[in-house]
Amino acid sequence: MTAEVTGHLELPSTADLRPLPYRLASPLRKVARPYFRRKYKLTVHHEDRFPLTGPVLMTPNHLSLLDAPLLGAMAPRMLHQLGKIEVFGGLQGWLLRRIGQIPVDRSSYDPLAVRKSIQVLRDGRVLNIYPEGTRGAGDFGRIRGGVAYLAMVTGAPILPVALLGTRLPHGDVEGFPPAGSRIDVVYGEVFAVDRVPFPRRHSDVRAVADQIGDVLRAHMKAAVEATGHPLPGEPDKKDPDE
Repeated sequence: MTAEVTGHLELPSTADLRPLPYRLASPLRKVARPYFRRKYKLTVHHEDRFPLTGPVLMTPNHLSLLDAPLLGAMAPRMLHQLGKIEVFGGLQGWLLRRIGQIPVDRSSYDPLAVRKSIQVLRDGRVLNIYPEGTRGAGDFGRIRGGVAYLAMVTGAPILPVALLGTRLPHGDVEGFPPAGSRIDVVYGEVFAVDRVPFPRRHSDVRAVADQIGDVLRAHMKAAVEATGHPLPGEPDKKDPDE
């Protein structure tokens, strides 16, 4: 039995889940990448820090609706991303599922979304999760426990990402910055936390989330200083799903 198969049998088990589709994402990324470069003054910093193989737990801040499609297009590897279940209806939902995106019900604990996220990492792929859990100031002020739990279960390396400019000061979290806006995507140094066997206590998850938050906040501070591009501050309109 291979190590990959054995990993799927560990708790929480993901052995019964079908692999997420992803091949359709490649042609879409090829179209979207030049589109974003034409529309915005876009600079990607330290792309060499992005691991080109193996599992990656990617952890950007969250400012606006632009974040997910922008990162999905510009990242060196295809991303599986978590998205609120409300956007997975109709044709859009069909497409999101076909490119390997994961719907999550944020109104309650969603065990299937959690297991699919673990599956992605056990399969050696890239999972993009917003540690803040909502669009807001984007300063990593409070980190939710999900990112810590996934890291503790899988041992996947964590890649900090600072997004700057995907929302203008006093901008609406539901909107997009105007064409020509300056946007910086700053990758940080990969780091890891120790894997923890089942069961994992809530207090331990919370402690690891706080540790991750310290690293992410330090990366954000360094990114702002290096680029001279400040965060936009609190939005005029809060994330409606917060």
